[in-house]
Amino acid sequence: MRTTTLALSLLAAATLAACGGKDSTPPEPPVVVKPAPTNVIFFLGDGMGIATTTAARIYSVGEDGELTMDTLPETGFVKTFSNDAQVTDSAPSMSAYMTGVKMNNEVISMSTDTLAKTPNADFTSNCGTANGTPVTTLLELAKAAGRGTGVVTTTRVTHATPAATYAHVCHRDAEADIAAAMVPAGKGYNTKLADGIDVVLGGGKQFFVTKDAGGKRADGRDLTAELKTAGYTVATDRAGFDAIDATKAVKFVGLFTSSHMSYDLDRDPAKEPSLAEMTVKAIQRLKQNEKGFFLMVEGGRIDHALHETTAKKALQDTVAFDNAIKAALDEMKKTDPTLKNTLVVVTADHDHTLVLNGYAKRTGKTSATNPGVLGLLRNYADGSIAKDADGKPFTIIGFGNGENRPAGNRSTFTDLTDDVVFASTYHQEAAVRMGAGSETHGGTDVFIGATGKSAETFGGFVENTAVFGLVKAAAGL
Repeated sequence: MRTTTLALSLLAAATLAACGGKDSTPPEPPVVVKPAPTNVIFFLGDGMGIATTTAARIYSVGEDGELTMDTLPETGFVKTFSNDAQVTDSAPSMSAYMTGVKMNNEVISMSTDTLAKTPNADFTSNCGTANGTPVTTLLELAKAAGRGTGVVTTTRVTHATPAATYAHVCHRDAEADIAAAMVPAGKGYNTKLADGIDVVLGGGKQFFVTKDAGGKRADGRDLTAELKTAGYTVATDRAGFDAIDATKAVKFVGLFTSSHMSYDLDRDPAKEPSLAEMTVKAIQRLKQNEKGFFLMVEGGRIDHALHETTAKKALQDTVAFDNAIKAALDEMKKTDPTLKNTLVVVTADHDHTLVLNGYAKRTGKTSATNPGVLGLLRNYADGSIAKDADGKPFTIIGFGNGENRPAGNRSTFTDLTDDVVFASTYHQEAAVRMGAGSETHGGTDVFIGATGKSAETFGGFVENTAVFGLVKAAAGL
């Protein structure tokens, strides 16, 4: 055996020498390593100030519990003032996150010099000429890089926060034009979206259909039909949502209600998917893009409940928002276990005037038999019901301003009870009286947290415009 092997080796050497000493075996082709996908999930709790997140934590898991957002390893605070106001509205605040540009209240993703002008009666823009210019958004940058894009919200998909990702108008109420901006090849389409946003889920069908069909469009266009023509699957109910196969590379839009989706306390699961369910389905679809994706998820009705001063609804929607964060992390870790290629950011666009009064005894989490943080304030020392200067009970949660501001001599009023203040529709008392539903935003800094790729760059006190740069750098856009 050794003799045979040696002979073969000598023969091979002789053959190689005869051929000029070169091996005639063709080289192996180089291994092509595809770059890992880079993903960004940007969570926005609309109106979710620090007091609201604190109250939601106590409501859901008690004083010593943790929400998912509490576990994010990198945290900081964001300054929210707009270009022309100490207290911002959602339009310029979300636009600042998405574009890195400060703008005036009511303005959606336009230059600093853009003046907000009330839209026409048909919800179309009335910006006029020479009134600012569009500024590029993170979603548009992701689209230009060939990545997947998605928008998920519990508000109308044409509302201020989602609109700031894909539209450019001088006033947030021009929702007919905002809707048109997302329909490929149609009049008013935002061409920076190329072939269109891959996933859009939320409410707001009214700005996609005509008045004859129960909508608010005055131009005769059925944008849902146009979306289908452009290759979208369009779902308008729970059955349609469930039927979407998110593992296939199809584009889809879900418009589950005429206006905003229901508060989570009122939501019928047979009719409307939860924010967590919509988020997971969006991620499953966007994962199909080998280059990665950008997804914005808004817990939008937190803000609406706070404007109503119905704290129970606000806290439940905050918990639903937190559930969506957990669901997203769980889904992403199936394919990116350490989130080395995925950045998850959680923040708010502005504060509200909700406060937690002192000095309350610990309540633990809220249950059917325990109002918890939603109940009357009981003294921490002896558990007795606390009284105000008029000798009347008051709640742990109050508002700086709002519609429930009793006028007159409070000493003659009927005492509040836990049963009264624990109701889902109870409006907490306020210090300054406002019209119904007109509690205002607050100007306090808001929380920001991050985990995953480049999360360590998030921290300290930052301008809302600076967040744009941090996300852009982490995403490599």
